Amino acid sequence: MAQYGKPQPNTPGPASRGIGRDFAEIKPCFCNYWRISSPVWFWAWSAPIIGGNIINTQSLGARLTDARSVWIATIAIPLLLLAPAFWNGYPLLQWDTGGYLARWYEGYLVPSRSTVFGIYLHVGETSDFWLNLGIQTLATLWILQLTLRVLGLARPVRLIAISLALIATTALPWLDSMLLTDIFAGLSVLALFILILHGERISTLEKAVLFAFIAFSAATHSATLAVLLGLCCVGWMLRPWLGRRIPVAGLVQGSLTTVAGAAMLLAANFALSGQLAWTPGGYGVAFGRMLQDGIVAQYLRDHCATEKLKLCPYRDELPPTADDFLWGHSMFNTLGRFKGLNDEMGYIVLRSLAKYPEWQAKAALTATADQLMHVATGEGTNGWIPHTYGIIERYIPKQVAPMRAARQQRWHLDFTAINRIHVPVALGSMLLVVILFGRGLWQRRLDDLTLLAGTVTLALLGNAFVCGVISGPHDRYGARMVWVATFVVLIAAARAFARDEADDLFSPRQEVDDPGLVDLVADRPHVIAVRNVEHLRPRNDPAER
Repeated sequence: MAQYGKPQPNTPGPASRGIGRDFAEIKPCFCNYWRISSPVWFWAWSAPIIGGNIINTQSLGARLTDARSVWIATIAIPLLLLAPAFWNGYPLLQWDTGGYLARWYEGYLVPSRSTVFGIYLHVGETSDFWLNLGIQTLATLWILQLTLRVLGLARPVRLIAISLALIATTALPWLDSMLLTDIFAGLSVLALFILILHGERISTLEKAVLFAFIAFSAATHSATLAVLLGLCCVGWMLRPWLGRRIPVAGLVQGSLTTVAGAAMLLAANFALSGQLAWTPGGYGVAFGRMLQDGIVAQYLRDHCATEKLKLCPYRDELPPTADDFLWGHSMFNTLGRFKGLNDEMGYIVLRSLAKYPEWQAKAALTATADQLMHVATGEGTNGWIPHTYGIIERYIPKQVAPMRAARQQRWHLDFTAINRIHVPVALGSMLLVVILFGRGLWQRRLDDLTLLAGTVTLALLGNAFVCGVISGPHDRYGARMVWVATFVVLIAAARAFARDEADDLFSPRQEVDDPGLVDLVADRPHVIAVRNVEHLRPRNDPAER
């Protein structure tokens, strides 16, 4: 690294008059930067200066512009990510929000509602949940910036441009503005990618925070945990072929995040309910998907003559969808809901898997494909969410007035026009990510972008399989993950533009090439690139100086 010279004001020399200061000897070196002084944050220096003896006023101006861009990014991006909540006048609510809120107060476990996320929401109650939205937004900004940084694209202007594109064309700001687990699904995939593949490029503190963030995300939803665990398993399987591209230390750390997330959920379940048990409901949700596919009705027709099942009297009255059965006014309520019917639903699920394997496989593939196409924003985020309203009125009465005053509760929220943009962008982004991944494999170029595209492709497929097969296709499950594909496409575009920018930035017409130290006149701190520069030591003989 270059050694920083100390000013020698009492030893003027002709070699130093061009810059107005005398410096002690600077040894020749191979570094690209000589930093005199600068208030700019680390990411303002992320674009390397190429070549030696080159000072480019355009590049220096860009770096000084980056200093202002840092503050713009830090302030503007979080505010824009929360624009839907600001417009609404209150954090956005969803069908499932009430179930999570109730976990702190009811003291027992309910299907598919994480106690970890319930505790997280409870922490933000006194702030009208704006604390939760602030945490989600800052986590989003940090992970987006960290992803760009490890890929060598950390210029603040790029972060601003990519963030604005995501805000305008994806569900990201709506996820950040909502009291729901969905924002953590996509962010945790990016965080896992950084931790496993680029752990050497981040600090120890950043690794620790990423580890905790991924573990927390895994504990908020079983599907998120399953996707992260699946990515780790794929990493271990590919490790013998990819070698050092997938560090063992990173894989170990990434795998341990899923273990920590599971332990976190078990601990929260025990703390709130006194039961050291997993969150219930897996069989019930899978049963609903099989009911929707017609498998449950067929099983009842084939076996009610020989088996005494509670659902047999209703085999010809089953509702057409899982949502109608589980959350509507159906025989599910009559038979005691999960408490009264959970064992029987689990029995039918396991027996039907063995009885109709081909049908199950075909239904699973169909559900996965359907889930990939369900990517619209805003499912379950409308004015009709009576369960969530009832939970807030019962347990958090101070929130009723601001909640009722929000635009969502007055039916002013409509995603029709928004999805005319979001859905085509989402479907196009998924296709482009697969193309990026396939192109990298075809060219046998496993660079960072190819590995990121591969990670996101696998995450999208895993998310579609887990959510589609177990819960049935829903737009909510697709929208929470597909914005990451758009992010990857934007990264690919930014990298292509960065190459063109580097070519223009260091074109011969813009170079100032001097074998000595080049004089740069500026009225602010700046950076200059030097190579093979040597200042003479102070000598007693003026002729030698």
